[in-house]
Amino acid sequence: MNKYIVALGLAATVALVGCNKEKAPETGATTGEHIENAATQAGHDVANATQDAANATAQAADNAATATATAVDNAANATANAADATIDAAKDATAATAGAIEQGAADVKEKAQQ
Repeated sequence: MNKYIVALGLAATVALVGCNKEKAPETGATTGEHIENAATQAGHDVANATQDAANATAQAADNAATATATAVDNAANATANAADATIDAAKDATAATAGAIEQGAADVKEKAQQ
């Protein structure tokens, strides 16, 4: 029984596939014309792809230039901030040294007076 069902299923499939086959419409072009048209289309596709790649490369170069300029600005600002901090530290160190010298002189003067 299973064999009959499988055979019937195959027959139905073959019948459906055979009925659904439609003949491709005739374009009237020769094989050479089809090849020529395909080559022309491929040339256009390559030209478009090349232009897209050039545009993407130009955009990437612009982005890199902008990022580099930003990095340079940030580095300049950081250097300026570091210079300011160094000046402040030098002032603090000078003041501390002067204070220590004054205190040392006062201690020496006090011991000398004793």
